[in-house]
Amino acid sequence: MVYRDKIQFDLVKLLNGGRLLRLTEPQSGFTLEKKLAPTDAVVRQKEKLLHALEAALARVELNAA
Repeated sequence: MVYRDKIQFDLVKLLNGGRLLRLTEPQSGFTLEKKLAPTDAVVRQKEKLLHALEAALARVELNAA
């Protein structure tokens, strides 16, 4: 089961000025990262990536069962 409050968020500034959002679930070590679009709100992109991470972890749990 995924607990949203346990997921770690890292915002990394790239050398070219871009930004990278990295989400890590510490129990499994699963990490998902995406380069952020400069024209879109960070909060919306964070939520989309969080949903993708939760869906991927749910699929792993189903396959393991």
